[in-house]
Formats: sequence, C-alpha cells, structure tokens
Amino acid sequence: MAEPRSKKPAKPTTASNPVQKPLDAVDREILSELVREGRLPNNVLAERLGIAPSTCLMRTQNLVKRGVIRGFRADVDHAKVGAGLQAMVSVRVRPGARGALLEFGKRLAHEPGVLNVYFVAGAFDFLVHVAASDSEGLRDFVTQNLSARPETESTQTSLVFEHFPGAGIPL
Repeated sequence: MAEPRSKKPAKPTTASNPVQKPLDAVDREILSELVREGRLPNNVLAERLGIAPSTCLMRTQNLVKRGVIRGFRADVDHAKVGAGLQAMVSVRVRPGARGALLEFGKRLAHEPGVLNVYFVAGAFDFLVHVAASDSEGLRDFVTQNLSARPETESTQTSLVFEHFPGAGIPL
C-alpha cells in the first residue's frame, strides 16, 4: 500500500487581496480612456491602447473586481428631466447628535433629489448637492428634509448657477 501524500503548506498569495496590486501604465491608460468615454466598446479601447481585446477585457474586468472602477453611470441633464435647479446645502449637526454623523449622512443620501452628500470638515458637517424642479421644491426640501430634522442645527443654501466638470486626477 502506498503512503499517503503529505500535503504541502499552501503558499500565501496576494490574490485574496487584489486591491494591493499597484496600477501599471496599461491600467492607467484604460482608466483615462474610460473616464473620457465610459461606453467605449472593448475592441475600440484595445485598439487605442495597442493591446489584444482579450487582454483589455481581462484588465478592465480586473479593475472592476478590485474596486478601482466603481461603476459605469449615465451623466443625466437634470434640467431635461424636470430638476433644473441645483443647490449646495451646508448642514451643521447639533452637538448632541454628533455620535450619529455617518448615519445622518447615509439617510440624507437616500432622500429624493439628493445627488451627493459630502461629510466635510469646517464650519459645517455636510455639504448636500440637491436638484429640484424650482425654488419652491428646493425650499420644501430644505425645510422638510433638513431643517425639520432634530439633528440639524442650521443650514445654508447656495444656488448652483453653472457646473464645470473638472479634469479629474492625473492617471
């Protein structure tokens, strides 16, 4: 009878934590192209980068799996869907509610009309980017969803006249 094979100890791998792998030049080129044009077909992307489509697809999927690419979203013109008035609302939370700051921010993010919520340092605790159909809709949002909350100490609303997208981070 043959002796049972001895099991070799498994080698530690970095595959269990793929986020640690640094981005190389090809990854950065993929990101740069997709930031500019998120719906770019894989074969066109591969051609632009001078790599095989299968390599391009594998690398793009890996960037998604690693959480580097968090998603692909539509850039909606809010005015064309009836929410052309945008504002940035600064919110200060009452001192007694400071223990639940993150929960407060997460709840705000789920309110209709909220585009983004930023937890910030400074005179205010949150900066809330909202879209509304008109000034009455904005007033109702601020008074009903922000000022009426027991956690809210004060708000300050700034209307957005124009939005200029930034260049993004250098990749």
